[in-house]
Amino acid sequence: MSHAKKTFSRRARVATGATVLAAVAATAFGAVSANASAPAAAPVSAVSSGTTTTSTHLTVDAATRAAKAALDAAGRENQKVTVAVVDRNGNTVVTLRGDGAGPQSYESAERKAYTAVSWNAPTSELAKRLESAPNLKDIPGTLFLAGGVPVTAKNAPVAGIGVAGAPSGDLDEKFARAGAAALGR
Repeated sequence: MSHAKKTFSRRARVATGATVLAAVAATAFGAVSANASAPAAAPVSAVSSGTTTTSTHLTVDAATRAAKAALDAAGRENQKVTVAVVDRNGNTVVTLRGDGAGPQSYESAERKAYTAVSWNAPTSELAKRLESAPNLKDIPGTLFLAGGVPVTAKNAPVAGIGVAGAPSGDLDEKFARAGAAALGR
């Protein structure tokens, strides 16, 4: 009786090899996944009490409500603006670009909000400080034009609201104040 030697085609050898590799990979991944869920190691050092602080921030819902109120106030006066709300650290929480707002208004609104929260003062007041300290305008990320207002809780800044795109900074600031006022309701 003759034994016929069976030879696999190249395609069959590649398919078989791929199947074996997939099985090995699945087994290895399962082991890694199981180890990833192991309990975390104990901290190296815990800080003593009195060495940390807690800060207050607006929720995303509150920031969105403020931005929407500012955008609505601008809309009632047919102004096309962008509204930005930043947190206490100057990080953008929400930005709403109104229909038809100019492309420059996006960055300007964020920078006004950042400036207002950084100094805990409306940007219209800060713009006046440039007369005695013109180098303030050189601080990265700031914009000393009216249109930004701080939001405070217990007399500490927790956010900034910036509006840009209206024909004047006074209007931008009016709309930013409407956004801040919505948070007190």
